Amino acid sequence: MSWQSPARLLLLFGVLALAVGYLLAQRRQSRYAVRFTNLRLLDRVAPARPAWRRHVPAGLFLAMLALLVVGFARPEAEVRVPRERATVMVAVDVSTSMLATDVEPDRLAAAKEAARRFVEGLPDEFNVGLVAFAGSAAVLVPPSTDREALDEGIDRLAEGITGVQGTAIGEAISASLGAVKSLDANAAKQPPPARIILLSDGANTSGMDPMEAASAAVTAKVPVHTISFGTPGGFVDRGGRPIQVPVDGQTLKAVAEDTGGRFHEAGTSQQLREVYEDIGSSVGWRKERQDVSARFIGLGLVFAMGAAAGSMRWFSRLP
Repeated sequence: MSWQSPARLLLLFGVLALAVGYLLAQRRQSRYAVRFTNLRLLDRVAPARPAWRRHVPAGLFLAMLALLVVGFARPEAEVRVPRERATVMVAVDVSTSMLATDVEPDRLAAAKEAARRFVEGLPDEFNVGLVAFAGSAAVLVPPSTDREALDEGIDRLAEGITGVQGTAIGEAISASLGAVKSLDANAAKQPPPARIILLSDGANTSGMDPMEAASAAVTAKVPVHTISFGTPGGFVDRGGRPIQVPVDGQTLKAVAEDTGGRFHEAGTSQQLREVYEDIGSSVGWRKERQDVSARFIGLGLVFAMGAAAGSMRWFSRLP
């Protein structure tokens, strides 16, 4: 934390002086009280009260003064604020291998639920789109702030929805970039700050070379965060015959590293949720320094009301 007017913090010495003066006054009152020899009469004219109560209003009042001084010095802090026109494209693998049950209830169902939670955690002003891919890629939901349409799109994610089997990671990146470029009328000349979150369980088997698509993402300044989802022991049942579909994240790792994104691995539903939470804490945000004096002033006013309430409740007077 920094201060726009640090010299004003010197007023805290005044608050400290008041605190010291209050303590000295309390000691002086204690010495005078012991001089009153008629203790029975003293109990009647000055009934005993819990010691802590009489100090609460004064303590709250001094705390209020300290907080107001801090606010008066105009503190600044680094805070996260949403980027204007921030756009996030979520690309989900819907190939047959995503039906593997090594992740309960299966990879695709877990991916859909995690994607829904991820979107719910993003600010309402973020534009979010959805891409499904297997042997080809399709934009199911163009990027927008319409969360209802996105939720419906996530519900539609299913094996075979793209019509072609395979795993086209490069096509998914390319389709996501195309959706970002068509966000609005200004997107071509003034691209929005964007991120692609791509989840898959295997290596690329069809379509555009993923590294070629990654190069296009670099040119567009769109980092691609990738998630390798599944376990080495995954398999799908086809006509009673188990087919091994082990997770393969080498291509996803290379794409993330090339585009400036981050590569993640998840082998359970819980790990996938944690990955999405980690990604959500960074995408679409920027940090800037803001005046946070209102925080201290507001808290100081709360303390002031507490001091007044305590004084009126216990002593029938204002501090």
